Amino acid sequence: MSLIPPRAARAPRGKLCLALLLALQGPLAHAVDAPVGRDALMAQIRQERDAGRRVDALAHCQALLDRWPDDTEAQALNVTLLTELGASTRAGELASALRPAPGVAERFHLDADHVAQEIRWAEGEPADPKHPYAEADRAVADARQLVDDPLLPADLRQRAEFDLLVALDRAGRAEEAVARYDALKAKGVALPPYVERAVADALLVRRRPAEAARLYEDSIAKDPGPYDVTESEPRIGLMYAYLESGQTRKAIQTIDELAAREPTWRRIPGIRLPLQNPRKVDADLNAATLREYVDMPAEAYARLEPMRREAPANAQIRRELGMVELARGWPRRAQDDFNIAATLDRRDLGAYIGEADAARVLNDYEGVDENLAMAQTLGDRNGRVDRAVKAWDRERGWQFDLATEQGKGSSPDFGDRDGTTQATIASPLIDDHWRVLALGRYSTADLPEGDVRRSRVGLGVRGYARGLEAYVQALPATDRYVGKTALEAGFDWSITDHWAWAADFSTAGEDTPLRAQYYGISAKTLDTAVTWRASELTQARVGLSRDRFNDGNTRTGWLANVIQRLHTVPNLTIDGGVELGGSMNTRTDRPYFNPRRDYSYALTGRLENLLGQFYERNVTQRVDVAVGQYAEKGFATDWMATVRYGQTIQTAPGFRLGWGLGWHNQPYDGRREHRVVLDLTLHWGE
Repeated sequence: MSLIPPRAARAPRGKLCLALLLALQGPLAHAVDAPVGRDALMAQIRQERDAGRRVDALAHCQALLDRWPDDTEAQALNVTLLTELGASTRAGELASALRPAPGVAERFHLDADHVAQEIRWAEGEPADPKHPYAEADRAVADARQLVDDPLLPADLRQRAEFDLLVALDRAGRAEEAVARYDALKAKGVALPPYVERAVADALLVRRRPAEAARLYEDSIAKDPGPYDVTESEPRIGLMYAYLESGQTRKAIQTIDELAAREPTWRRIPGIRLPLQNPRKVDADLNAATLREYVDMPAEAYARLEPMRREAPANAQIRRELGMVELARGWPRRAQDDFNIAATLDRRDLGAYIGEADAARVLNDYEGVDENLAMAQTLGDRNGRVDRAVKAWDRERGWQFDLATEQGKGSSPDFGDRDGTTQATIASPLIDDHWRVLALGRYSTADLPEGDVRRSRVGLGVRGYARGLEAYVQALPATDRYVGKTALEAGFDWSITDHWAWAADFSTAGEDTPLRAQYYGISAKTLDTAVTWRASELTQARVGLSRDRFNDGNTRTGWLANVIQRLHTVPNLTIDGGVELGGSMNTRTDRPYFNPRRDYSYALTGRLENLLGQFYERNVTQRVDVAVGQYAEKGFATDWMATVRYGQTIQTAPGFRLGWGLGWHNQPYDGRREHRVVLDLTLHWGE
């Protein structure tokens, strides 16, 4: 995962221009209505400039030029004031007409000021959303031209290099920004705070979070704020740097302190009612987003839902709420919020990525390309967009899965040793709805009667629709025990965000005991289950099965469980639950284990946590425990237990390895038996 800090809310340029115009009207009218002498007016202008009232000073300076248009001192001061107020383009135009012409140093100062204003301009919304980096690219080009000018005075060259670093970050050119930063660092050049913040952003993009954190910390120590409205809050960037460098506690502490310090409302002189503080919104949003990143979506949701109720038309809140709802297993609800966010802000690329992610979860692949194409248009240099596109390419490409289970024990069905392996390769998506797959299965067991195996190889088709995955496949037998071709079909239907129904049918099911296989016995199997899932916190499931053996026996089974989240901290969860099950057979005089009736119950527990992570590479561990009782008709009730420890290792995007070691012990026909199992998995694709 890569977590690049979002920019602060960007001020619309039209509003800034209107505010400047309105600010000029009053002082300008006053200057015209109350004429004074040239020297007195010039003194007033200098006093206003020294007091920081540059808008008033500019208005009086232009009033002076209306009366004395050839006043060279006023012309030069007019250029200076325009530059200081950010109108560097106009200042440059007027400077070229000054007589005497500005010297080389003054011209370079104007050029440097112009670059600085272009960088600030690039922070706003792009003039053309289809070319989001046009303004930033112009700033980069002008800054690079200034840095490369051999006549640039030494005192301005370092400033120009600093400005180029900031411009490169704004333009999404993190690689060059970091390369230039490394060169300056090698020379021992110290960066000012505003440059440190930009370089830290670029270092995050280049996946050097520890260095980014140090730069953010240093910039905050030098300039703790408050910051200009056009600047992003560096503590938000610091939070992401801490998170990506594995300092989760520091990340949470940093963002929570920021959210607590920022007031909800701000009072502006001259405005009666208080205004919502956008920095408070940013801090609260990122505090919630951080919880979702560290596997605490319930707490993230609890923070975001009140914000949505207070500001239902805020696109950022809607988008982040959608991401959390997706993490909680509510893709339809998430899709609604992503749609609202995209409607409220057509330039919110995160909303389009979210819509694509929700559609992928629902197997509704038709609109994914369109949403990702829109995101690419709005931010083709954005790392999040690039990762989303690559993830989609992996998902719609080839998929390969390999799973094997190797057991040792004394089970009458499995023997002293047993093993099961399945390999599946699926084609890329065809017309957004289909895949062709090839699969093979191989199972063996060392029974008291002798060795037995079951092997099948075949082809199948998977189909996808919104909320639905279905399959049909045929697997001819390649062993000498049961010569039947297994014809299989099934579906997994996500009816709503809370209800799901699945069913599987086979004419020669894999659930048939290998001991039955040894005697040439097969079974037609039907399994179905209904799942209710409130969220990641609570789930209940009921499953039924019916196996019709070709020796006349019919087995009916059921299994129900309830799972409840008991404890959550960053990157660690503990679940507890209850599992109940039972079965009955119509014939008991068969060579495989088939009690007339049996029942079981167990208390279950699961611990799962992240051991380590660096972006897409991560290691997670999981511990499962179940302890209960097993009762078989005609035999005494006794205890049973299962323990399993496993890890999942993702070494690269789309490539995962897993292993687990389990132990199971329970009575069969009154005799206690045990089994130790090693399982291995491999997945390549997405």
